[in-house]
Amino acid sequence: MKILIAGDGKLGATLVRQLSTEGYDITVIDEDPAVLETTMEQYDVITIEGNAATMKTLKQAGAEEADLLIAVTGEDELNLLSCMTAHALNPALHTIARIRNPEYVDQAYTMRENFALSLIVNPEKQAAHEIERLIKYPGFLKNDTFARGHLEIVELKIGAGSKLRNVPLSALHEIIKCRVLVVAVLREGTMIAPDGSFVLQEGDDIYVTASAADLSALLRNLGILQRKVKHCMIVGGGKVSYYLSQMLVKSGLSVEIIERDAERCIELADAIPEASVVQGDASTPAFLESEGLSEADSFVTLTGLDELNIILSLYAHSKKVPQVITKLSRVDYSKAIGDLPIGSVISPKELCCSNIVRYVRAMRNQQGAAVTIHSIADGQAEAVEFIVDGKTRHVGEPLKDIRTRNNILIAGISRGYRSMIPDGSSSFEIGDSVVVVCSGDTILYSLNDIFED
Repeated sequence: MKILIAGDGKLGATLVRQLSTEGYDITVIDEDPAVLETTMEQYDVITIEGNAATMKTLKQAGAEEADLLIAVTGEDELNLLSCMTAHALNPALHTIARIRNPEYVDQAYTMRENFALSLIVNPEKQAAHEIERLIKYPGFLKNDTFARGHLEIVELKIGAGSKLRNVPLSALHEIIKCRVLVVAVLREGTMIAPDGSFVLQEGDDIYVTASAADLSALLRNLGILQRKVKHCMIVGGGKVSYYLSQMLVKSGLSVEIIERDAERCIELADAIPEASVVQGDASTPAFLESEGLSEADSFVTLTGLDELNIILSLYAHSKKVPQVITKLSRVDYSKAIGDLPIGSVISPKELCCSNIVRYVRAMRNQQGAAVTIHSIADGQAEAVEFIVDGKTRHVGEPLKDIRTRNNILIAGISRGYRSMIPDGSSSFEIGDSVVVVCSGDTILYSLNDIFED
């Protein structure tokens, strides 16, 4: 499959890294030759210097023979024009455009056919939804949902006082008294697929799947209080803050946005009158204290500087703020920050990339393609949801009789409103949602890819 990526910024680079490892024929278009040179040195891709909205550049990049154009330049207008122009050159071409400006989002969806758009992505809005879910359901560092919310994979850290410290997984049920499955463990930056003899240690990040009811029981039995968030303090007044604040005030939360730029403060105050918008320098501890940091239930750092977000989150943690959420734009920071207590980490680029990758895989495998893809364990594993259909093999057979490939774990099966953690006697039926965790370099395009035979 031939894919054109217009825009070699942070999201473009993330897509190049992901899609090139999956073996796609990638051509990258950008106007900055230095950026393109760096990309070409790192990955086996073709680069084209030029304006991705012009016919000349798109023809040079091979748009007339391409299967997909992903327009992720820094300008919404350029992304839209690029998709329209490329589609005129090749009516069979699929197009994906990143649209970030709130003024364009609804219009782009309404006029999707006019703009010749197959998919619209908005990293900031997607990140805001992810943060909203963490704020509404505190207690976990990360919370990925499947099967229309009936099954979840969450991340928990084993702290010094955790009841799970030095406990083998075979004895887990005696402590938590509910049915869950530990699908992966991240220890010192390395992902481990644990078995029953695996012993949890302080500092481990564990990824657990269960139904929503069992996850609530898990928190309760571990003594992790689910304190309902009433007051959220947000640092940074960018697009993620705008979307997030709108969502939170609709839910009745008290929201305070701290932004340094006076003009942006006025814009936010006009757009979200229910929120309290304060102009000030959040990098000054005295200012944060004067604004009531210690009384906040949730503290979210959304500035444009990853380093500042990390420092602010560390400070909030030191002040015992119950929930801290940190936005990181550069995904390569995730390993560098290691076990720093900065709470939940959100990467808009990674979230958006997963959405695009799901679409690309669906193009490659039109039937039986993944409906949900989440990256877990610092990107060292994927949790993928499939719907069982008439072409799925081994329907109705007990899992103990099915041979699966290495690095594959069937983590959950959802049937209607009922979700289950499968055992050897479990089976899946047509219409079921099946969540699979795969590690290493394994790539799943359909549910049939998990079987060894």
